[in-house]
Amino acid sequence: MNYTLHQLQVFLKVADLKSITKAAEELFLSQPAVSIQLKNFQEQFEIPLYEIIGRKLYITEFGNEIARAASNIIDEVYAINYKTLEFKGLLSGKLKISVVSTGKYVMPYFLSDFMKINDSIELSLDVTNKIAVLESLNRNEADFALVSVLPKDISIEAMPLLENKLFLIGNKNSPTFESEDSKTIFEQLPLIYRENGSGTRSVMEYYFDKMQFSMKKKMELTSNEAVKQSVIAGLGYSVMPIIGVKNELQSGDLKIIPIADFPIITNWQLIWLKNKKMSPVAKAYLEYVKENLDSIVSKHFEWSLHF
Repeated sequence: MNYTLHQLQVFLKVADLKSITKAAEELFLSQPAVSIQLKNFQEQFEIPLYEIIGRKLYITEFGNEIARAASNIIDEVYAINYKTLEFKGLLSGKLKISVVSTGKYVMPYFLSDFMKINDSIELSLDVTNKIAVLESLNRNEADFALVSVLPKDISIEAMPLLENKLFLIGNKNSPTFESEDSKTIFEQLPLIYRENGSGTRSVMEYYFDKMQFSMKKKMELTSNEAVKQSVIAGLGYSVMPIIGVKNELQSGDLKIIPIADFPIITNWQLIWLKNKKMSPVAKAYLEYVKENLDSIVSKHFEWSLHF
């Protein structure tokens, strides 16, 4: 056997994503480069690590065993690197955070100065929908998660960071409704929904169920950006967090539609598993957020408090 650390990293990424193309994107390599490394790695084993059926890549049972071993090897290599930095007196390690998709407008501001102060820390920031975020946290794959709706079936601790205000949003040509009857207004509007598993959608649907509204769903989209562009184009209205539409409100492409009982208010919260044994990096980050919470909100989110 004469495989390299790079080959282990490439194979592990392919095994995780089940795709050479996606692995190449995440590793910032060309697709042919990943294919060559994968082929060279496979040639060192008599048993197939993977197979391609049609256009899909499948990891074999043996391949999954090798992937687990590769993960352990890579973790040990990281540990050696981190120990070296620790002996130099530097805070080091990996900080793993999973964030709901709209949280990408929030989380970077709670990370930027911490990462600048501790430039030996490696950050893994996964942005996905609420279901995937909670699954990652529950499997202890993330140190922290950012959500706007707390899970009911996972034992967690939480730190509120910022109010999450959701408004009815239309484009610049949307009319202002004279009626204050929100039930009548909502039942006649073509609404654009986020996908199942989205925190924004769960908050919206909870409100509609509570108010006993019968909604008219126009379409369902899988990202906040897609919803924004569809509303701007005049395809419908949506209930959206103010934090994700700042630029479009300032430019006039979108506007808030005044309506009774709005905004809907939840909280952006940093959560972690109860009784989790935190790494030194995770402990340091939590302490940093506690100490700097007010100044971060004041510096970066003061504008949102006036809506």
